[in-house]
Parts: sequence; structure tokens; C-alpha cells
Amino acid sequence: MRVPLLWGSNPRLMLAVAAAAILVLPGCSVNVKKGDNGEDKKVDINTPLGGIHVNNGADVRDTGLPVYPGARPKKKERDDGDEKSANVDISSFGFSLKVVAVEYESDDAPAKLIAFYQDKLKKFGSVLECHTEDRHYGFNRSSNSHDSKDLKCESNGEGKNVELKVGTEAHR
Repeated sequence: MRVPLLWGSNPRLMLAVAAAAILVLPGCSVNVKKGDNGEDKKVDINTPLGGIHVNNGADVRDTGLPVYPGARPKKKERDDGDEKSANVDISSFGFSLKVVAVEYESDDAPAKLIAFYQDKLKKFGSVLECHTEDRHYGFNRSSNSHDSKDLKCESNGEGKNVELKVGTEAHR
């Protein structure tokens, strides 16, 4: 009994894969732009199948939300090294994902900021306020009904961090 091997026994398949690689590889490009201190500021990866674009200098207008009045951009701390803004865009055939994050700070009470953003987020649907211990952000659909696509809080409602969620499982 003869067991066909994917590469060795099928020259037509090998030729087709080699031809596809020759056509696809020249279409790939990676472009990295450095900041003033030599850090990666912008990365663009393009392929015939899609692209990934990451920019550390996100524009707050790309979030679709206004900045809280009097808030100021949070400064990057030397010891944490975390960027305080990012714009990530991933796209391919029939799929795209864009995440824009900017970090601001304010001297106002948290309740004022929460009320401001609850009002601004209403245009996207019902707003859910969640209180968490950890600073992780995730999505989970309600488990009350098998057909429900409503978002729900992932914690027991206690904690000092506040997440405002809006949308449904299909439209987050």
C-alpha cells in the first residue's frame, strides 16, 4: 500500500505552492518608523492577504468620543515604559478590527467622569457600568438567556475600577 506524501509525491501541488509563494512574497512589506528616542513609533505590515498597522501616536478624535473637559493627556512614566496611546488597525478579506486607546487624567471626581462618558456612549446603545478589581477589559455575553447577546459585567460588582460597556455581542 502506498501512502501519498503531501510534498514529495505530488509535483503539481509542489509547483502550485511554489508559484503562490513567488507571487505572494514580493507583495509583503514591513515598514518601521522610529521616534526621537529610537523607540518604534509606527509599524506597517502589508501582505496581499491583509495588513497590520500600529501607531503609538493615536489621535483622540479616532476614538469617536470627546475628551472630558479639563482632562490632560497622561504622561509616560520612565519606569513603567507603557505608551499612553495606541491606534491598531488589522484588516484582511472580510474582516477588520480597529482599536484606538488614549489615556487621559483629570482632577475631577470619578463620578463626574463616569456620568460624562455614560451620556456620550448612549448614542451607541444601552450603557452598562461595571466595577472590577483588576484592570482588564473583556467582553462577555449574558448567560440569562441562550439567545441573549447583551453584555454583562464579568465581576461581582465590587472594585475600584470602572468599565463602561456598550453594544451587543455582535456590535461591540
